[in-house]
Amino acid sequence: MKSINRRNSLKKMMMGTLVAGAAPLIPLNASARPQSKLKGNVNHAVCAWTFPNLSLDELCKAIKKIGFNAIDLVGPKDWHILQENGVDCSMCNGAEINLVHGFNNKLYHDQLVKNYTEVIPLVAKAGYKNLICFSGNRDGMDDETGLQNSVEGLKKIIGLAEQHNVTLVMELLNSRINHPDYMCDKTSWGVELCKRLGSDNFKLLYDIYHMQIDEGDLIRTIRNNHQYIAHYHTAGNPGRNEIDDTQEIYYPAVIRAIVETGFKGYVCQEFTPKKEDKLASLEEAIRICDV
Repeated sequence: MKSINRRNSLKKMMMGTLVAGAAPLIPLNASARPQSKLKGNVNHAVCAWTFPNLSLDELCKAIKKIGFNAIDLVGPKDWHILQENGVDCSMCNGAEINLVHGFNNKLYHDQLVKNYTEVIPLVAKAGYKNLICFSGNRDGMDDETGLQNSVEGLKKIIGLAEQHNVTLVMELLNSRINHPDYMCDKTSWGVELCKRLGSDNFKLLYDIYHMQIDEGDLIRTIRNNHQYIAHYHTAGNPGRNEIDDTQEIYYPAVIRAIVETGFKGYVCQEFTPKKEDKLASLEEAIRICDV
């Protein structure tokens, strides 16, 4: 059900995002962190959809109190709320069709190219850097055909992304539990796509939770492929809940390995809190990852 909730949230955020001529916004630097007790080695963020009990404005104010200032998966129509609170959009959305209809299928290329051609300049105008994208489901397609189709579709927009200094970031999702049939479910497939495109403006979103489910060997994989990774997501496994000692991933070691690669992007919390004090769970997660 959690993956369905995310799909519904993304679908809602898509509505009204493809607006022409968004008003200019004040750019935020990813390294412009608020004064806090955090160590400063990690740029922290949180996904907006994981706190449906809070308005976006309330979430902005809550994370500033914790000591960080970035939120993932916010589209153009809501960027003004982030800007009013001095919060960065660490991963923009609003150009994707959904999680299952992506670049691996030529049937969706025309719509995707139209969407991304509209949104990429808006991301740049707002001073943001990352825009999410998805492979889509296999639907009986083999991996090589999916790679070829994805390269063909992405090449139609990668030049625009380079022109505007926007990075298109494809998310790695597990296909065993949450997203059955999703094609970009292994790091090796995503890395091969990066290599074939050959652009610094296309990279991967390495979701630690998803990759623990589908391939494991997290730290070695991160060390060997960090140059292709622009962003990280977290969640506890099993359950996609808090990243505390109730689950199997030891996040301090994983985040330390990420820091050791020289990574300067964002590590974003994407767990769904099940404890009563949800913001306390978020603050604990930030402390766990603040290595």
